[in-house]
Amino acid sequence: MDYQFKSTLGHKTNDSLGWNFRIVVPDDVMDHFKSGDKRVICTINDSAQLHCALMSNGDGTYFIMTNANFRKVNKLNEGDEVFVKLKVDDSKYGMYVPDFFEELCFQDPEADVLFHKLTAGKQRTLLHIISKLKSEEKQLEKSLIIFDYLKSVNGKIDFKELNEAFKTSRFKK
Repeated sequence: MDYQFKSTLGHKTNDSLGWNFRIVVPDDVMDHFKSGDKRVICTINDSAQLHCALMSNGDGTYFIMTNANFRKVNKLNEGDEVFVKLKVDDSKYGMYVPDFFEELCFQDPEADVLFHKLTAGKQRTLLHIISKLKSEEKQLEKSLIIFDYLKSVNGKIDFKELNEAFKTSRFKK
């Protein structure tokens, strides 16, 4: 079921999250999500879709964060009124996944097991790293680097080391 509301894009400084742009979710809408998973698909202004989490302010209120790239692509600025639709994200990972990813997991069972032993949040972080690239070829290359890295460290991921693996990859020309 979809839940709809109007809100304003604002920003707030938060010690743990830094300075971020957010859309406040009204309490009456949030009541439908409090008891379950807080992963949702958020549609803004009937066009832009965002797989995201409903984040707590710590005082019983909730919001949706929007990153700079999403705001730029969708021409959203602080103070803009937005029309929001929310529905539960019941996808496997709680976000967009490139079409080839399941096949890649099938072809590399060792990496598949290590990837799926990671927390859901780490899985989403890695999938975000892959899917933010525009070219499917680059997405595949980055996926292979991630899988090679996971196997080399037996699934104990260190993101600084992973960044080094990206820099020294066999795909660098």
